[in-house]
Amino acid sequence: MTSLPLMESFYTLQGEGFHKGKPAYFVRLGGCDVGCHWCDVKESWDKDLHPTVSESAIVEEVVNVGAKHVVITGGEPLMYNLDSLTAELRKRDVSVHLETSGVYPLSGTWDWICFSPKKFKKPREEFYQISDELKIVIFNRSDVKWSLEHGEKMNKKAHLFVQPEWSKEAEVLPGLLQFVKNNQHWRVSLQTHKYMNIP
Repeated sequence: MTSLPLMESFYTLQGEGFHKGKPAYFVRLGGCDVGCHWCDVKESWDKDLHPTVSESAIVEEVVNVGAKHVVITGGEPLMYNLDSLTAELRKRDVSVHLETSGVYPLSGTWDWICFSPKKFKKPREEFYQISDELKIVIFNRSDVKWSLEHGEKMNKKAHLFVQPEWSKEAEVLPGLLQFVKNNQHWRVSLQTHKYMNIP
């Protein structure tokens, strides 16, 4: 097993998407080159700002807190090979979830993949077929049309979400409600962890 740049890790509730409300241990890796101007964790972008932590230490922390679900996020976690980390977590009967923009090749073995493409860097085509969940962050009203383009490419089993960017929620949410009424296979995702004031 190797070491990874770890920005933060914490046990909380999943705040958004299909699994919202479930207890989950979050592992946020440092490093991202996608460059979303509205990103709420820009401090994750530079991997050199974060200490490298052994994968075995990450796994032991998950086991020690008793978490049954782990979310690997970033940054962009697929900048790193996650084969051994996910294998070891799954050996411990932990369900392993990925949050990715899909710009790097897939590594790791996953129980759930949340694919959240961004306009700033084109995703790899493979993620439309292998992902369980599509989550489009809506910053401008024009992003809704863009989300439809991605939704049309997704596999038939995937769950489709539009999610207002937190600072623009009041502005874009009314349009998203109408969008979902008109496109009933989509759902609205809200960042409920921010309402609950938890990580």
